[in-house]
Amino acid sequence: MKKTNCVACNFKKCYVSGMNKAKIKYVLKWVMGLIYIVAGINHFIKPEFYKQLMPSYLPFHYELIALSGGIEILLGIGLLFSKTTSWSAWGIIVLLIAVFPANIYMWTNHIQIDGHPTPILFHYIRLPMQFLLIYCAFLYTKTDFK
Repeated sequence: MKKTNCVACNFKKCYVSGMNKAKIKYVLKWVMGLIYIVAGINHFIKPEFYKQLMPSYLPFHYELIALSGGIEILLGIGLLFSKTTSWSAWGIIVLLIAVFPANIYMWTNHIQIDGHPTPILFHYIRLPMQFLLIYCAFLYTKTDFK
């Protein structure tokens, strides 16, 4: 039986938990897209939650919350369609880089969430998670992804 290269990553087919990388990448794309869509919608449902996370030096908090929520929705939807996957992935990377200073602000200024102190472990997980999310988005920046 001739082995062919994986469509998603150009490696020989390899199996992780019985699924090849192309299937895993396809499922991850849908999970990511839905997460960004739901997170974006949440900006409109619970803007107060996001307001408490925003650096005080930024103006127009509610407008920026609505803008970032709308962008997340559009990028999440765009990720799901093969013609816009690559552009949306690049947009997600830019968005994650743009909000990274807010994550640092939250940590360095001991911002509380709903009146509760944020555990230090939260920051140790959240900041590196941004890089993992950027990497996940980067997987979809190739225009030949099917």
